[in-house]
Amino acid sequence: MARKLRPEERELWKKVADTATPLALPAKMEMPPALSVSKAKAKRPAPVQPDLKGFKIGIKSRSGAVVSRGQAAAKPVPAMDAKSFGKMTRGKLRPEGRIDLHGMTMAEAHPALQDFILGSAQLQRRLVLVITGKGKSKPDHGPIPERHGVLRHNVPMWLRQSPLSAVILEVTPAHQRHGGAGALYVYLRRRGR
Repeated sequence: MARKLRPEERELWKKVADTATPLALPAKMEMPPALSVSKAKAKRPAPVQPDLKGFKIGIKSRSGAVVSRGQAAAKPVPAMDAKSFGKMTRGKLRPEGRIDLHGMTMAEAHPALQDFILGSAQLQRRLVLVITGKGKSKPDHGPIPERHGVLRHNVPMWLRQSPLSAVILEVTPAHQRHGGAGALYVYLRRRGR
């Protein structure tokens, strides 16, 4: 509940209001003829009617599982087989090689990553671990937020670009036992596929 104004506050407000000049009301603005569309001319798409032939209450759907847009965005379908993907995300698969990019600049890390991934593909490794680190948090004094973890942000993009994308089957965040959010599993393709 708002408090009531005291008489001296009311008097002060009245003096301020008497000195204020009202703003001029803007003239009515008209739409240019090219942009104005009459309701009769505006085309609206016809509503889509679902096909309900043969529908009865209590009967199961004949189609497969329906996935909502939210579920599809939350869980992307892995490119690799589901059993290996599950083992990898739970940290049950052991990486055959690892590279630690801590302390490297972007100019140093990019060629090192390319050499490591392409070399691992030549050695026919399947799962390698790329450690980017989580990034240093810096005091943020400006109005525009600064992204920390430059390598953490750029390494996934580098892995999606050529020539690395040709030898990579799947990239996912590592399990906690292998570095968690500061590392990535890179699952390589078999040679000849």
